[in-house]
Amino acid sequence: MTSPWREPADRTVSTSLYALDARTATDHFPGIGRYVFHLARALDAQLAEDERMAVLYTPAASAWRHALCPRPWRRAACVAVGTSPFGPAQQWRLPRLLRSLGAHVYHSPYYLMPYFPGRPTALTVYDLIPVRLPKAVSRRARLLFRLTLGAALRVADAVLCISDHTRRDLLRTFPHVAAKARTVPLAAGRRFRPLPPEARRAAAERVGLPDRYVLYVGSNKPHKNLSRLVRAWAAVRPEGVVLAIAGAWLPAHGAPRALAGRLGLEPRHVRFVGPVPEELLPGLYGGALGFVFPSLYEGFGLPVLEAMACGTPVACSRIGSLQEVAGGAALYFNPFNVDEMAVALERLVDDAALRATLRARGLERAAQFTWERTARDTLAVYRQLAAV
Repeated sequence: MTSPWREPADRTVSTSLYALDARTATDHFPGIGRYVFHLARALDAQLAEDERMAVLYTPAASAWRHALCPRPWRRAACVAVGTSPFGPAQQWRLPRLLRSLGAHVYHSPYYLMPYFPGRPTALTVYDLIPVRLPKAVSRRARLLFRLTLGAALRVADAVLCISDHTRRDLLRTFPHVAAKARTVPLAAGRRFRPLPPEARRAAAERVGLPDRYVLYVGSNKPHKNLSRLVRAWAAVRPEGVVLAIAGAWLPAHGAPRALAGRLGLEPRHVRFVGPVPEELLPGLYGGALGFVFPSLYEGFGLPVLEAMACGTPVACSRIGSLQEVAGGAALYFNPFNVDEMAVALERLVDDAALRATLRARGLERAAQFTWERTARDTLAVYRQLAAV
């Protein structure tokens, strides 16, 4: 096939080609899609003269893919793949494509992947929710997760974990991968930064929020712990302040909204905003009195970092990954204790001095995580695999 890459000026230089599987940059994978999008851009900026990257994508996909391909690349190019991560045909089509491209390394950001890729392989692991919180998923889902993740780990020559917390959880279940598992943390995108007041007001108005609100961003899956958050907010009910719950809403997990209705909270005290366009998120974060994240389990907790990068004070669960991300820049609470959560929410709303302290600490903490660092550490893994 004709190469879509500009060859090095010195034709005697041997070129290394890395294949990044970006087929998860779709609406179905909002978190993984964001990871792939930012990683691809940051990697392209750091590739050496003798390195190229193929960004594999599904033409029918949407969301992040539209921003990712096409785009002006430095040393990368998008390559279409006619099968999704869920399609059995990927088991033979992707290895064949990798051979035709001459790829030296294949990177899958998802455990549904070709299990005989024929190339040195890196795998990204985000969390072990089906293992650590078995009641959050069905028995069938738990079994499939163990089988498919186990197969992916056998194939992988390097395993990138997005936090030390995820790495520890991974090794509890799959201790044999210790030698090839390493931590490569995430970061907030560049758009997540403090914005002027008019941009913050415009974002809130677009989604129908008043001037004073506390924000949650994420899904309504059971491990997100929204029912306890609603109960905690019901105990506080600060006058003139709304709890805004934003993010993808799965009808199968509608208990938090039903609870808010029974408690008489919606819409005066609680508003369910639904999915928010990516371009509005920085303003929505920045306009909030505070950001609350009551999750029972996270592999990393990117919304916490995004909120901090926007200068928003954060109150969140006292769990391993969130403490690893937020450090000393957040107000913590026990996510199983509604009363303790309510106290934290009340402090966040009432204590302006506390908010100012958390805002300053959060900005400083968020600056320590960059996609340039993530790409540098990931590229080091690619180079190590290519040299084997």
